[in-house]
Amino acid sequence: MGTGKTKRMPRAVREQQMLDAAVRIFGERGYRAASMDEIAELAGVSKPLVYLYLNSKEDLFTACIRREARALTEAVRAGVRPGLPADRRLWAGLRAFFTHTARHPHGWKVLHLQARTHGEPFAAEVAAMRQEIVAFVTQLIAAAAREAPAQGPGCARGAAGPGGPGLPERDVAGLAEALVGAAESLADWAGGTEGVTARQAAATLMNFAWAGLGDLMAGRPWTPPRDDEHEGEHERDLEYEGEDVGEHVPEPERARVARAG
Repeated sequence: MGTGKTKRMPRAVREQQMLDAAVRIFGERGYRAASMDEIAELAGVSKPLVYLYLNSKEDLFTACIRREARALTEAVRAGVRPGLPADRRLWAGLRAFFTHTARHPHGWKVLHLQARTHGEPFAAEVAAMRQEIVAFVTQLIAAAAREAPAQGPGCARGAAGPGGPGLPERDVAGLAEALVGAAESLADWAGGTEGVTARQAAATLMNFAWAGLGDLMAGRPWTPPRDDEHEGEHERDLEYEGEDVGEHVPEPERARVARAG
């Protein structure tokens, strides 16, 4: 009989195995349907050991969310290299985002689907991650606005604050929210559509977003049509709809309108 001892696996390594298994089970089955027995079996450990390391199913799910959120935000940040033109930086960030979500589909489901639909504290964890990504994208768009050449004799660069010339800070924040929301939806679509690669998903969003952002940075924004007279008439029609037809307006209200007139 041999006398050699089996080398004990470090706790950190064992815990990562448990998290790997948990992310897969949670991603496939959902938080409520997933069982600790399944997770322990997939991780190759006993269920009591999972509880010993991670306390409870709720704590295990929270640990999964935090790990996957950290990995996604780090991947997006690492994908953007400073010194590139604005469109190349955004392209690199989108490539990193879609590449990561494609390579870790269960982790993306945990973040974007499972955690958001099971209330606090899970939703708060994902919201914090999302705000970090939105803040990073806000910085990218603000930097692009600052780098944009001044358009026209009256435009000055660097004088309009974080949003850059002609692009207010609030608009930059709104654009970042819209872009992140579009990326999230497109990641879901790409993950459920056979044959769509991360590069294709990123190119789709660049074609959708940068064509507009590029014109915006160049001082060529799309402007909503202004027809104040017709808009005013339409709004009044909506607000007072029914007042033109007496039988639809209660008697006290008709009297009030008549006195006001």
